[in-house]
Amino acid sequence: MPGQLPPPQLVLRDIHMPPAPSWWPPAPGWWLSALLLLLLIVLLAWLATRRFRRRRALRQVLAEVDRLDTRHADDDEALAYGLHQLLRRMARRYAAGAVTARGESWRTTLAEVPVQASVLDTLVGLEQRIYRSSSAFDRVQALAATRTWLSMAWRRMPGTHRSKAHA
Repeated sequence: MPGQLPPPQLVLRDIHMPPAPSWWPPAPGWWLSALLLLLLIVLLAWLATRRFRRRRALRQVLAEVDRLDTRHADDDEALAYGLHQLLRRMARRYAAGAVTARGESWRTTLAEVPVQASVLDTLVGLEQRIYRSSSAFDRVQALAATRTWLSMAWRRMPGTHRSKAHA
């Protein structure tokens, strides 16, 4: 009986689809993605703040070199003393005894920062200029060497330098 209708008590209604799932609350995967994104934003903000503070501090250190240059424009001995003291304050990051180091131990402390030999020679010469006013002193070279060493020392954290003997 292919053309016959089923009895009236068996008539079925149309299929109704369930409502679409709501967008809230999101699935666990979205929560995890949001958490990772939030952590990434916090990490980037922390790194940016750290970098900004380090650069600002470096600018202040280099501004101190400029202030010494301006303050001691006519006195090379006082300039050499001021630059030497500034170097010693920064060198304390690398060696606690840098404040009292003299001669070869001072040169070794300065060599913890990878700079050219001519820069090291100029910086060691500052100590000689303080105690022997008759020694030669190139003001421009001393200022440039101090800026170079301070910039490199500020960017580099102590303890990460491997000596050539270990390489």
